[in-house]
Amino acid sequence: MARASLAALLAASTSHIAYAQDASGDAPPPDGTVVVESDGTDQHVYTPADFARFKPNTALDMLEQVPGFQISQQNQGRGLGQASENVLINGERIASKSDSAVDRLARTSATQVQRIEIVDGASFGIPGLSGQVANVIIETGAISGNFSYNMRFRPEFAAPSWGSGEVAINGKSGNIEWNAALQHGAGRGGAGDGPGVRIFDADDNLLETRRILIKNVGEYPRVRGGLKWDGPGSMVATINADYGQNYSKNYNYEWRTPVGDVPYFRDFLNRDEGYDYNISADVDFAFGPGRLKLIGIERFEQSDGPATSVSIYEDGRPDEGSLFYTDSKYGERIGRAEYRWDMLGGNWELDAEAAFNRLDREAEVGVLVPPATGNSDIPPEDRVFDRVPFPGGSGGVTEDRYEMILTHNRTLAEGLTLQFGGGAEFSRLSQTGTGGVTREFWRPKGSANLAWSVKPGLDVSLKLARTVGQLSFGQFLATVDLDDNNNNAGNIRLVPQQAWEADLEVKKNLGPWGSATVGAYARLIEDYIDIVPVPGGESPGNIDGTARLLGLSLNATVNFDPLGWKGAKLTTSNAYEATSLKDPLTGDDRPFSGHTWYSNETTLRWDIPDSNWAVGTGIDINANERYVRLYETGRNWEGPVYQFFFVENKDVLGLTVNLNVLNPTGGGHAFGERYVYTDLRDRSPLLFREEMEAEVSQIIRLSVSGKF
Repeated sequence: MARASLAALLAASTSHIAYAQDASGDAPPPDGTVVVESDGTDQHVYTPADFARFKPNTALDMLEQVPGFQISQQNQGRGLGQASENVLINGERIASKSDSAVDRLARTSATQVQRIEIVDGASFGIPGLSGQVANVIIETGAISGNFSYNMRFRPEFAAPSWGSGEVAINGKSGNIEWNAALQHGAGRGGAGDGPGVRIFDADDNLLETRRILIKNVGEYPRVRGGLKWDGPGSMVATINADYGQNYSKNYNYEWRTPVGDVPYFRDFLNRDEGYDYNISADVDFAFGPGRLKLIGIERFEQSDGPATSVSIYEDGRPDEGSLFYTDSKYGERIGRAEYRWDMLGGNWELDAEAAFNRLDREAEVGVLVPPATGNSDIPPEDRVFDRVPFPGGSGGVTEDRYEMILTHNRTLAEGLTLQFGGGAEFSRLSQTGTGGVTREFWRPKGSANLAWSVKPGLDVSLKLARTVGQLSFGQFLATVDLDDNNNNAGNIRLVPQQAWEADLEVKKNLGPWGSATVGAYARLIEDYIDIVPVPGGESPGNIDGTARLLGLSLNATVNFDPLGWKGAKLTTSNAYEATSLKDPLTGDDRPFSGHTWYSNETTLRWDIPDSNWAVGTGIDINANERYVRLYETGRNWEGPVYQFFFVENKDVLGLTVNLNVLNPTGGGHAFGERYVYTDLRDRSPLLFREEMEAEVSQIIRLSVSGKF
C-alpha cells in the first residue's frame, strides 16, 4: 500500500499535544481521517488525539473505542493457515496459537501507539485476510508497561475473586525489543434458589423436586515473555514463550425429593488440574527476489482430574457414587514457510506448512466404596473409589498434515483489489486403542477476496473460501457424563468438516455521527459434526448431506455529540443466524443443536464533559436453539436479557477505576428444559421431562488499571 499521503498527514499532526491538553468528555468523539492511497483504496486513520476523552491505558483500550469496528478473535483452528483475526500489529499477523494480536495490545501501553488504521484486509496481501481490519502501528521505545487489578463479587451462590490481574512490561535496547507479563485469571460462577428442578412423567405427574446450587471456581496463573531482534540487513527474528497452570472445580449440589421415596443429597464435582506451555519462533529475511519467513511452534497441554457423583440418603442407607477419571496430554507441532515476492504487476505468496497433532488419554471408571457409619459428610474429593481401566475412553489420536497454498494479490482498478489463492492439504489420521484405524485424505482449500473502495468512507468486501475444519480429538474416545447421564461412545470414523464460505461486508463512515458495518455470510458445510448413532450408542459424528448457515451482522457506533449530548455514544454488536441440517434420525430439517441464533450487546456510554467521570449502561442477549441427542432434547439459556451499568473515573491518583454491576436487579435467571425418551426419540415414548430455573446473583466487578 502507498504510504506517502499518510506520512504527510502524520507529519503535520499535533495529536500528542491534543492528547495531553484535553482528556475530558469535552474532547470530540473519535472521527479519524480518511486517507486515500494512490491505488484508490482508502483507510480510516485514528491518532491518539481521537481517544483523548477515554484516557486509555493500553492499546486495546484505544482499539475498543474505534467506531463501528468489531474485534474478531483468532480461532484455534487448523494449524496457522489463513488469517482468522481482524487485527494486525505493524501490518503483521501474530505467528502464534497461544497468543493473539488482541492479547498483545492488552499488554501494550497506549503511549506506544502511533496510529490505528482501519482498512480492508485484502489490501495487505495476507492470505485469507478480508473485511475491515485494524492495523495498529506501535513504536517500542524506553521501558514502559501497564497493569490491571480485577475483583469480582457476588452476594450469593459464588465465592468472591479478590486477586486477578496482570502486569506487563516491554522495552527496547539497541536492536532488541523485549516484553514480559505476569498474569492471573480467576473464574467464579454460580446459580441457585428459585424453583429449582421439577421432573414430570409423560402424563405430567410430578416425580421429583430438586433444590440446586451450581458454582465453579477457577485459578489460571500464567507467565509470558518474548524477544524481537533486528538482525543484519533486513532480517527480523522473534521468539515468544508462555507457561500457565489450570486449577478449576465445578460443583452441582442437589437436594432431591422423589415423590413417595427417600430424599437424598446428590453431590457432583468435576475437577480439572493441569498445565500448558507454548513456544513460537520465526525469522524473516530477504531471499532471492522476495522475502522468506520461517515459523516454528511447539504446544503442549496436560490436564487430569476426576468427575465424581455421590448420593447420600436421609434414611442412612449406604452412600452410592460413581467416578470418571481422565489424564489427557495434547500436543501440536507446526513448521511453516512463507515466501513473498512481486511479479507480473502483483504480490505473490507461497505457503507450505507441516503440522503434527497428538492426543494421549488414559481413562478410568469407579464405584464408591461406602464410608463407615457416621462418615457420610466426607467430601467427594476425599472419597475412595474402586477404579478400573476404561478401554473405550483410553487411547491415542494423531494427525499428520501437510499443505501448500499459492496466493496472488493485485489491483484491478482504482479502489478495487483482488486476492485469490488455492492449494490442497494431505492428512493422515491414526487412532490407537479400541478399534484403532489409520486413514488418509486429500482436501482442496483456498479463497478469493475482492475489496472495493466505492468512495471515501464507503467500503465493500466480498470473500469466497473453501475451508477444512479442525477436529476435536477427544471426540474419537468414549466419555462418561455423570451429571446428566449422557455418555458418548466415541467414534473412530470422524473426519474434518469441509465448507464453502461466503462473506459480504459493507462499512459506512457516518462522519461525526459514527460508523456502521453490515455483514451477510453463508456457510455450506459438508461432513458436519453432530450427535449420530454409532456402535455402542451415540457420539459426535459426521452427518450426511450439506448443513447450512445464513447470517446477518450489524456493528455500529452512534455519537450523540451532533445532537448536543456531548460525550455520549451508543455502540451495538448484533448477529442473527439461521441454520439447517438433516436430522440423522428423522431426516427432517432442523437447526444446529444448541446453536446461538441471536446475540446482541449494546452499550450507552457517557464521558461527562469537564470531568474524568464516565457512566454507562447496556444489555447482553444470547438466544440458543434446542440441543438434540438421540435419546433426548432440551435447551439451556440465561437471561433472557442481562442488564449492566458502570461508573468510571479516569484519574484516581493517575489510575482508571471502573465499577461494573451485571444483572443489577437480579432479573436474569438460568433456565433449562430437558425431554428424555425411553429409546430413540423419533420412535419412542417420553420417559420424563425436566424444568429448571435458578436465580443468578448480581455480579459486581471492580477494575483498577494504569500505565508506567
